[in-house]
This record gives sequence, C-alpha cells and structure tokens, in this order.
Amino acid sequence: MQEDAGAHPGIQHAASGNRIEVLVPMRWGDMDAYGHINNVQVVRMLEEARIAAFGPPRGAGLPGIEPHVSLFNDVPEGTMALVADHNIRYVRTLEYRNIPAVVQVWIGAVKGASFDIHYLLQDPVTREDCVKASSHLAFVDEATGRVQRLTPEQKERMAPYRH
Repeated sequence: MQEDAGAHPGIQHAASGNRIEVLVPMRWGDMDAYGHINNVQVVRMLEEARIAAFGPPRGAGLPGIEPHVSLFNDVPEGTMALVADHNIRYVRTLEYRNIPAVVQVWIGAVKGASFDIHYLLQDPVTREDCVKASSHLAFVDEATGRVQRLTPEQKERMAPYRH
C-alpha cells in the first residue's frame, strides 16, 4: 500500500483484485451527537476515496503523487468530471476511530457518455461493511455544458477495475 499525499495526508491506496482499496482518515469533527460518523461526512469520505483512486480534477490544487488510475486528472482542458447521482445505503453505523476507514472503490457500468463508481466503506478494525454506495458520473464540456462521450482511452483505464 502506498501513501497518497497528493489527495489527502494519510490516505493510502492499493489495488486488490478488481478494486482499489483506499484508507480515508476519520476526523474528530466527523462525529455526530450519537458518536458515529455523520451521514454527510460519509459522502465526503467517499469523495476522498474517489479522488485518491482516480485523481483530482484537472487544475485543482498543486501536483502531488499520481493517483492509482489517472482518470479525472488526465482529461482535456475545459472538461469537467461531474457527479450526476449518488446512491448510498447505510448498512450499519461507522463508529469514530482515530485510524482510517477502509474504502474499496471500483468501476461499475460504463456507458457511452457516463460511468458508475462503486464504494464499500468498512470499519477499519472489524472490516464490517458500513456503507454501500455508487456515484454516476459524466465528463462535461465546460464551455457548452454538453456531456462528452467517453474516449477509448478512458474506457481502457477503467477496464481493469470493472465489476
């Protein structure tokens, strides 16, 4: 497993079969009044895992360690990677720990102009599933607002991580 300082200090990722495993820190402020990670913060953790696995959007932040798969950081100038939909199922509460949570990330459906990223967020000690989620994304031309078709290169980069 390698540390990915470019995405967030302490985030690590490694390929595991068809999935990329990312360790995302839980912050003290992520807890709600019940002592578990708040549902809104879970969405942030999924975003951190997605960026660690597939790269930050082009032009965002300063250069760092390359992501596991250069997908979002290697798009043409003027192209945005936008989330169209999130689907989140909270299977069990994720209790706060001062160690990173485990997030497995992989690619689901790949269509002509969109694709799905799936997540499995697990307790870092028990490895129990806490959240099952997916994000539906598309690349959009910034000037026109039109959805762009996926290129053969983008589909090729996603292929090893498709389930």
